[in-house]
Amino acid sequence: MPLGAFKAALMGTAGVSTADVVLLSTQTASSSASITFSSGIDSTYGEYIFGFYNIHPQTSGADLSFQVNATDTTSYNEDITSSAFWAYHMEDNSGAALIYAADHDQAQGTGYQNIGIDTAADADHSYNGHMHLFSPASTTYVKHFMSHVLACDEVRDQFVAGYINETTAIDDIQFKMNTGNIDAGTIKMWGVK
Repeated sequence: MPLGAFKAALMGTAGVSTADVVLLSTQTASSSASITFSSGIDSTYGEYIFGFYNIHPQTSGADLSFQVNATDTTSYNEDITSSAFWAYHMEDNSGAALIYAADHDQAQGTGYQNIGIDTAADADHSYNGHMHLFSPASTTYVKHFMSHVLACDEVRDQFVAGYINETTAIDDIQFKMNTGNIDAGTIKMWGVK
């Protein structure tokens, strides 16, 4: 179903008509090892947006991460090159900074890419934000992505971007914590024409 008149403000897609941003899938975690979108990613849309809502880890310090599969593969180990940075401010005002997070970068790495970094498992802490995946059905170009995720144990505004070095179409994506399960939370997938 189309998002309607407020989609430009919600999704940052100013200038598109109301039928151009469509909610395709919603998945809710309950002590889940991963959340996988294995259908609906195809040439119908040039961009896919994944929204993260109160993603709560079972394990303190767990990172929210993703990896993809090229068409007809199942190993979630495509080459990723990425860069990460964030700004933070401690709850007790003991520190604040803007940090380049080199230990969360990949240079043709095949591991899961961290996009939400180091939040606690306290009952009131979670990840919220979004990730954009561009032209996953292309058989000519690599697949760019960018994410903006907020974490709470201090306020941490996290940015990760990069590309999946694969010219075969991408047809599924998996999100998981780098340690422990996703205790709770919802991930939604939109298609953008």
